[in-house]
Amino acid sequence: MKINITSFEQLKQSFKLTEAESSYSGGNNSLPISITSHYLSLIDENDPDDPLRKQVFPTSFEEVEENMEYIDPLAEVNHSITNRLVHRYKSRVAFLTTDICPMYCRHCFRRRFTGNMVGPATEKEIVEAAEYVKDHPEVTEILLTGGDLLTLSNKQLDFLIKTFRERSPKLIMRICTRMVITAPERIDDELLSILKKHSTAPFYLLTQVNHPRELCEKSIEAISKFIDMGIPALNQTVMLKGVNDDVDVQEELCNKLLFNRIKPYYVFQGDLVSGTAHLRVNLGDTIKIERELRKRVSGLAMPNFVSDLPQGGGKVPLSDCYVKEHVGNRWVLETLDGERREYPDTY
Repeated sequence: MKINITSFEQLKQSFKLTEAESSYSGGNNSLPISITSHYLSLIDENDPDDPLRKQVFPTSFEEVEENMEYIDPLAEVNHSITNRLVHRYKSRVAFLTTDICPMYCRHCFRRRFTGNMVGPATEKEIVEAAEYVKDHPEVTEILLTGGDLLTLSNKQLDFLIKTFRERSPKLIMRICTRMVITAPERIDDELLSILKKHSTAPFYLLTQVNHPRELCEKSIEAISKFIDMGIPALNQTVMLKGVNDDVDVQEELCNKLLFNRIKPYYVFQGDLVSGTAHLRVNLGDTIKIERELRKRVSGLAMPNFVSDLPQGGGKVPLSDCYVKEHVGNRWVLETLDGERREYPDTY
């Protein structure tokens, strides 16, 4: 299946670029530039501050490296078993299926790996990773990620999933892809039949919708194909300046996701990745948005706000502490409106 891609030269011909966009020259740790025709069609060409545009148009701000930024902020290299297999949490591993994406998000946290044009994992690398998982029964989940897993052909996907399933039939698999948003036409019947064939254990679809406009009719249809065959869909939003750092936008997004049977799962504070400071939201602002959003949406619609801490520190929740005091057998808790209530222990 061919997916039309727009290059930077084509962008220059089609869009009036801002000064920061036109002065982008690429540099150390820079990502390739490609935007799918589907995603490009969602961008307002007359709005230089379009929140979708900010995610995919490169700017000279990427060439600025701030203090405490890293090319590998989550220390994945230190937790790598092989070049492709990362084992950072006891019960789950991440397998980097490919470094290729149909569209490169400018906030990508895996810049050390993504877009190097190395390509898909070899059969040897896949077997090696599957054998490791087989020998480590504490691993119950695998994230098939990258790059974007669904840039692989259906034949490649079939081999990949089959190899892990043969060795670990009960391994839960997360299909980590943004292609349902960037190129929804990729989700064809053959792909779905491969997943159905290898369903000895659950699959989960993990995608990334950062703004309500990304969840268009075509993307909803693509995601529904997974859901209709029994694969739950969860969303992981990245908090991005000028994109979704507004509680009204977050509220609209969460409710739209839930209405379309997609669970708002995580909202990630931007990782300390080199060249992404211009897109990171201040932590205090993120916490304020979390607190206000919790007032507005249901428990089903409320995602977990988290930060994946630098140097492999793992995920921690970004939530105001509502427990204020503990005196004797009485707890003092604060409501979302800032009032205090007592809750007694029972002995």
